[in-house]
Amino acid sequence: MPPGITTPAADAPTLSAANTGFMLICSALVMLMTPGLAFFYGGMVRVKSTLNMLMMSFISLGIVTILWVLYGFSLAFGTDIGSVIGWNSDYVGLSGIGITQLWDGYTIPVYVFAVFQLMFAVITPALISGALADRVKFTSWALFITLWVTVVYFPVAHWVWGAGGWLFELGVIDFAGGTAVHINAGAAALGVILVIGKRVGFKKDPMRPHSLPLVMLGAGLLWFGWFGFNAGSWLGNDDGVGAVMFVNTQVATAAAMLAWLGYEKLRHGSFTTLGAASGAVAGLVAITPSGGAVSPLGAIAVGAIAGVLCAMAVGLKYRFGYDDSLDVVGVHLVGGVAGSLLVGFFATGGVQSDAKGLFYGGGLDQLGKQAVGVFAVLAYSLVVSAILAFLLDRTIGMRVDEDDEISGIDQVEHAETAYDFSGAGGGAAPRTTASAPAPGTTATPQTKKVDA
Repeated sequence: MPPGITTPAADAPTLSAANTGFMLICSALVMLMTPGLAFFYGGMVRVKSTLNMLMMSFISLGIVTILWVLYGFSLAFGTDIGSVIGWNSDYVGLSGIGITQLWDGYTIPVYVFAVFQLMFAVITPALISGALADRVKFTSWALFITLWVTVVYFPVAHWVWGAGGWLFELGVIDFAGGTAVHINAGAAALGVILVIGKRVGFKKDPMRPHSLPLVMLGAGLLWFGWFGFNAGSWLGNDDGVGAVMFVNTQVATAAAMLAWLGYEKLRHGSFTTLGAASGAVAGLVAITPSGGAVSPLGAIAVGAIAGVLCAMAVGLKYRFGYDDSLDVVGVHLVGGVAGSLLVGFFATGGVQSDAKGLFYGGGLDQLGKQAVGVFAVLAYSLVVSAILAFLLDRTIGMRVDEDDEISGIDQVEHAETAYDFSGAGGGAAPRTTASAPAPGTTATPQTKKVDA
């Protein structure tokens, strides 16, 4: 959804069955990313927090879907009001939209565009949850999502992608969500954790991932779904731009994974599975805003730079003392900032628009626009998210009790545990039998194993 291009198809478009089907598939792929994120985060926490982490993503599928239908789509993509918000009463409840009504200037129905954008709205608050692992009340989290998408995500989506939005009109390039999704979520995560504080035992107790296979499964689902996230954001592929974005998504992700692993080997002496998964996600984040503006060689550079920067950034929480549980700040905020700014260096001017970066003779103009977009979204999301967390913490409370956090948030908040070990071991338990004592000795029970 790059700025400056409002009619990628013909001047008088007609419904395209091919583009409509393509976008429905892309929407399903983006929906799959939220369960993928749940697995990715769920494997990274300790056993006692697994279900809570899964639920913090899954609940977004419920809450945000309803809000999007009621008013979210209207706020984000309705008629512009003052370049900061949208509104269209026909979009309220999606009740005033004809089933064959086309999205403005495109060859797909409004319903298809609405459901595609819904999946972006769903995953963005879910991304925040990884920073808050182990310590947030589920009801408070659900209320935070409700408030946050209303006052942060919907307006920012309009700024970046809505016709008339101020960042859209400025010419900020964000192909699929570097600012609106990743910087937005990463800055929000930082704002909330600065309010609610650290986990019990942070920097003292080992807090290693309990299931690296689950992490890798989640990363694989994210990588797979991200093709819909990125390539689908051109809303069709009549001119080949979506295909370029698809290729660049794969290339940048591969480069970032290799760069993270290389940094990890040099810094810590090992290639880890967690590093491979995290590096892949860092590459996906960084190419999201930039992939429609760069060449495949540029995508390699974007991915490699982001992989190293994010690998370095995840350690900052120990230096500065903020408890970003699963590195949302280090990966999504830093990766989103890197990918958005690198547009100003590597944009070729030959893919989604004619905007060129510094390395292609465009000077500092596009870099300046990218910087405005990055820091506007970062500042707004950080401040407003911190205010929301503060208000919730002072009213209903954001954190579970310390004893409950130590014993395990799964049992406290969900009355369940992720794994049932009661049947582990297989065979029947030993039984005790008493044998007759030898003559002249004291009777003593003897234990012998009795086969089942």
